Amino acid sequence: MPHAIVFTLILTWTKRAYGGLLPGSGNPLAVAIVAVLAIRVGVQLGWLQQAALAWRIPAPGPVLRGLRLLRDAEPRAPLRVKVAREALRANPSLDPVDALLWASRIVDAARAQHIAPTFLAATLLQESGFDRDAMSVAGAVGIAQFTASTAAIVGVDPWDPDSAIPGAARLLGAYVDTYRGERDDPYALALAAYDAGPLAVRRYHGVPPYAETRDYIGSVRMRWSRILAGAAFTESNLYVR
Repeated sequence: MPHAIVFTLILTWTKRAYGGLLPGSGNPLAVAIVAVLAIRVGVQLGWLQQAALAWRIPAPGPVLRGLRLLRDAEPRAPLRVKVAREALRANPSLDPVDALLWASRIVDAARAQHIAPTFLAATLLQESGFDRDAMSVAGAVGIAQFTASTAAIVGVDPWDPDSAIPGAARLLGAYVDTYRGERDDPYALALAAYDAGPLAVRRYHGVPPYAETRDYIGSVRMRWSRILAGAAFTESNLYVR
């Protein structure tokens, strides 16, 4: 829009606003103010006009898989990515950075105890969905869902994933060691002990007949299978003693 037109419009509005007290030549100060305003408005309008005319729709370009962090990773992704992706599926509100961080901690903790990282990951996903602030009606808290008494026995801070994850790995590893050679699958017995307590496993000489515990074991196995599906075997995701 030309500056002259803007100047005329502002000058006309100003005269009307002040009841015609600002004639074009009767008040040099007012004319100067109006001129400055006109120039400024004209510059801003000119900038907007130039920006609008210069804008172009970006040309199509190649899309990289993985731009949605972790969610678009390849099916045969590294184990840590697979674990993080399953965590995001189970808990969409989870931050992708936290998901990958916890996945890495889980893999390292499981390998330190010589148990399958995918087994530990599936267990913690079932327990809390990797929610470090999770609380159950039974009083279990944190990513590993430790009760206060179990946390004290294991010697962990249940609210701190850096403490709870290695603690869960040690506890599950001890259970797997204890039940290895038993009639039932040691991993199933370890899950039963984690869910219902080792005394229940001892009492029933195997997986207790509790519907909740049996459903729990089945759910963990389902998550375990999903994580394993397509995971890169170069990550050595199965560790057994």
